[in-house]
Amino acid sequence: MARPVTLITGASAGLGAEFARQCGGRGDELVLVARRRDRLDSLAVELGGRVHVLVADLSLPDAAASLIDQVEAEGLTVDVLINNAGFGLVGRFGQLSLDRQREMVDLNVRTPTELCRLVLPPMLERGHGAILNLASTAAFQAGPGFAVYFASKAYMLSFTEALHQELKGSGIKVSALCPGPTATEFGTVAGYRDGRFDGFLADAATVAAAGLKGLDRNRAVVVPGLLNKATAQATRFVPRALLRRIVARLQG
Repeated sequence: MARPVTLITGASAGLGAEFARQCGGRGDELVLVARRRDRLDSLAVELGGRVHVLVADLSLPDAAASLIDQVEAEGLTVDVLINNAGFGLVGRFGQLSLDRQREMVDLNVRTPTELCRLVLPPMLERGHGAILNLASTAAFQAGPGFAVYFASKAYMLSFTEALHQELKGSGIKVSALCPGPTATEFGTVAGYRDGRFDGFLADAATVAAAGLKGLDRNRAVVVPGLLNKATAQATRFVPRALLRRIVARLQG
């Protein structure tokens, strides 16, 4: 029998590392995936216990299939999938690198979608499993100055809600985690230079805990923090044209 594991992508830092710490703390056998082996190895030593490290660039074609093949070759099966890997890019769409934006779409959208499709049949056969997809409060509106990232998270939110509904009664839990600004490396990678959101950054451990709690309860959408909840709800009542102008001003 294949041993059930929790597979976490983007596990080398930020929310991914916090998911690993908290899932490891509750006794899960872990498969940690990212590009930076040194960080994964350090995290595995910190966690101890049953931890498997797989180095992969999940933006590459067929990365999802290759990853699942490696997991199964180790005699493991994915019982919990946490699609955490992703990044954003600040700037006008027409001025940012096309290759880099394509990489963002592949990492934020294509690969997590493929991973969901690959792990789902065994979960359905067992009648048990869980999928947590990382969306964002960015998913609730358009993002001028951050266009592709916001769009990628809107996709993940919509996709996850649909999957949640499709799997009702199957024994499989599906949730979208929609955090606001969080204390991770995200802003540095995205290109923020002025620390404009520093006063609003949530603690990564708190966000990860909220995501896991929401998944355990099979909540379709998890928005941690009162301010983030209010912001997400406000998009239902504020005209979209006004929202676009607000976001454009925030991105500066």
